[in-house]
Amino acid sequence: METSRKVLNYHLVGLGGSGMSPLAQVLLARGHRVSGSDRNLDRGTNHPLFQKLSRLGITCFPQDGSGVTEAISMVVISSAIEEDNPDMQKARGMGIPIIQRASLLSILFNERNGTAIAGTNGKTTVTGMATLIMDRAGLDPTAVVGGYMKNYASESRPGNVRIGRSDVMCIEADESDGTLAYYRPKVGVVTSISKDHKPLEALMGLFLIFIQNSARLVINVDCPVLSKVKLPPKETLTYGLQEKAQIRATDIVYKTWGSCFRVGGVNFELKVPGRHNILNALAAVAACSMGSVTLEKAAEALGEFQGIGRRLDLVGETHGIKVIDDFAHNPDKIQAALETVKQGSRRVFVVYQPHGFGPTKFMKEELIEVFSRAISKEDALLMPEILYLGGTARKDISSQMLVQELVARGVNAHYLPERSHILGLLMAEVRPGDTVLVMGARDDTLTDFCHEILTSLHRNGHN
Repeated sequence: METSRKVLNYHLVGLGGSGMSPLAQVLLARGHRVSGSDRNLDRGTNHPLFQKLSRLGITCFPQDGSGVTEAISMVVISSAIEEDNPDMQKARGMGIPIIQRASLLSILFNERNGTAIAGTNGKTTVTGMATLIMDRAGLDPTAVVGGYMKNYASESRPGNVRIGRSDVMCIEADESDGTLAYYRPKVGVVTSISKDHKPLEALMGLFLIFIQNSARLVINVDCPVLSKVKLPPKETLTYGLQEKAQIRATDIVYKTWGSCFRVGGVNFELKVPGRHNILNALAAVAACSMGSVTLEKAAEALGEFQGIGRRLDLVGETHGIKVIDDFAHNPDKIQAALETVKQGSRRVFVVYQPHGFGPTKFMKEELIEVFSRAISKEDALLMPEILYLGGTARKDISSQMLVQELVARGVNAHYLPERSHILGLLMAEVRPGDTVLVMGARDDTLTDFCHEILTSLHRNGHN
């Protein structure tokens, strides 16, 4: 299928999704006409994103089939779209071709000089870092990222793409829906493999296909699962904190909200915190060095890296209390976030919204284990109900069930179904030196809640 010459009319179902909205912008930049629909648009949430997409020239429709007309060349869906979706049903009835988001992205990507960042943890940040390095090195990349890159976000643009004119492309490659196998990158990066979305055995099969499909590889040797994988005989660059890593950080100094370290004799300084972000930076450096970017140029670019929205995002501080917004939703991400935040906090009040009934049930034991281990006696865990975005999910687990098991293990955990209840407890308990860490996946209203918490703390004068 040719996507770069003939002008087509694309309609994206689930336009506001983390993988769909950047793809819409790439298609628009290639000269196509783009429209879309989204349940959140119908509900009146996520307004800023849809406003920006509209201003760029992407037409937003209700998700009732009205956007699907005879003028549409192709309907694009994500794996989250169900069979009874009105747009899908209408497209089928009219005989309009339907294609998966990842299939279309792979067609656009595989014809380019592409770098794909994969892994169960860190891939969004690594993609953002690599994009900035390539940009500053003059490679003029096109980038597709599953989060908002602060360096590229503005009043008019969401910041989850960078549109370049060269054949260099850098994307975040997702394993959650099995589409990782579609990509054939010139450079394939694997940051980690751990249980998330699918059993480890199923994930291993996907990542092995990705590794095989990559012309050259960048591998994290600090990952215990990856370190046991027998890699095919192809050009491979390793990174990590272990001595055997080819791209290795030494002389690490952790700061309140960042770090300093050296790689190959070159000084690096990050404005994003934590050990995990040092590993993310090493992955980006290794990937870009495959494109002949020097360590000096990489260090210069990473010194400007502002971070990714909702990735340990410091929303603000008032009366000595920090409020942090984070995407963490699987055990490894939760562990990394808590380790980082606890370094500079007297106590941590964790607001964790589980994402989806299926994923929560799938990772129930691991979630209980990580919170039991990472929440100290001085800390508190506040849990609203599991996020439900519609569809036919079986509601056979609840946040209350998780909290009951955590309390039985001695964790200071509270089930608070309404955000107003969470806010009330925070106003009563939080003191200077504490941090409020709000965690959960794919719900931008959590960011709004962070701002509400910060405003309330400021108004209440917690001093």
